Amino acid sequence: MLREKIYIASDHAGLELKEKICFFLKEKKINFEDLGTNNYINCDYPDYAHLLASKINDKSFGILICGSGIGISIAANRHKNIRCALCNETLSAELARKHNDANVLALGGRLIGIELAINLIEKFIQTPFEEGRHTQRIQKIEVKI
Repeated sequence: MLREKIYIASDHAGLELKEKICFFLKEKKINFEDLGTNNYINCDYPDYAHLLASKINDKSFGILICGSGIGISIAANRHKNIRCALCNETLSAELARKHNDANVLALGGRLIGIELAINLIEKFIQTPFEEGRHTQRIQKIEVKI
């Protein structure tokens, strides 16, 4: 793993997948912190995206899960220095890290199963950023208007 810790959070629609991922992370002895939600009561995905984004640094990754992964990734990407990638297949997870230095992985709890989620997470956390020409592009993401 390229980072020391993984933060994970979901809304109610992503809770079932989040619980399975936490079990996997615990089994693999990967250092993680579950930021919630921890029940199926309707809640708002932006609250969990903002909480997780506030924890991310250059020594951590994040995993966010809502029903589709779309809303929670949009909310996370509102934060400076967060590059959240919604991935539904492993090539996207690999390229998100290699070319975009993504530090947060978004998943759709209603769209993918645990086997694919684990494959995405493993590809995401094991793939290094290529730097080089991609560094300049990453720097252009922060728009100053």
